[in-house]
Amino acid sequence: MGSTIRIGMIGLDTSHCPAFTGILNDPEHPYHLPGARVVSAYPGGSELFSRSRDRVRGFTEELRSKYGLAICDSIPELVEDVDAILLESVDGRQHLEQFRQAAVGKPVYIDKPLATSTTEALEIAELAERTGTPIMSCSSLRYAAGIADLADGNARVLSCEAFGPAALLDDYPGLFWYGIHGAEILFSMMGAGCQRVRCLGYPEIDVVIGEWADGRIGVLRGTRFERGDFGCVVHTDQGTRCGIAESQPPYYLLLLREVLEFFRTGISPIDIRETLNIISFLEGADVSRTQGGKVVSAALATS
Repeated sequence: MGSTIRIGMIGLDTSHCPAFTGILNDPEHPYHLPGARVVSAYPGGSELFSRSRDRVRGFTEELRSKYGLAICDSIPELVEDVDAILLESVDGRQHLEQFRQAAVGKPVYIDKPLATSTTEALEIAELAERTGTPIMSCSSLRYAAGIADLADGNARVLSCEAFGPAALLDDYPGLFWYGIHGAEILFSMMGAGCQRVRCLGYPEIDVVIGEWADGRIGVLRGTRFERGDFGCVVHTDQGTRCGIAESQPPYYLLLLREVLEFFRTGISPIDIRETLNIISFLEGADVSRTQGGKVVSAALATS
């Protein structure tokens, strides 16, 4: 890896693609981060998901014409001449198959969600270990101002209630579309270890209750109000703290700083067990909702 990290991007169907590329490639960008550059991309796209198929062509043309990215015909072609990979495909159901082609030992950031099932998330983690491919996956909300600064290494978190928008889509599984953001906030405070989960589903809100192995309780409130904030209430042995995610600095800037450090070191700042447990938590919540709020296991990812 040279002084400038050469990045390849997979999946040009999300606004993250031009946002990340602009920050890295445009020295006049107000939030420019030097030392890395997106040099090539594979468009991808999912015919199963309207939020993908309706956007991939426009983002591909923008990245080609505005930033001069080389557009590749395949993932193997893309990974050949880059130092690190941003797997951005907005449909998490594609991530396992795409990662199979990208797992060549170079650091890969997989945009949220890591996968849309625990089985596929575990397979990604196992493949990463087997091939020596460092991976990192998370939501940008984890690093948002107003959220990240609530964490205090000297305090023990006893319980947390996270909240945020959690729209349900007809062509995407459960809470994996937007509920992933609130789940990331919750687990960034609680850590891995959720064993059981239940979801009380209502037209305008889902209340997901997780029980951790040590007896702690974490709650996610996913709302479908017209407007809503992301945030959390954290109860610790040193008092209760509350926070709302602030829009400035932009979430994606704070995330990208962490991703670049991951690319440089090959070490993810997030324990993979935590990422896997987030997926099992969300999958369990969807199962529980369909079963009228029955308590189901979320323990597979932490075993």
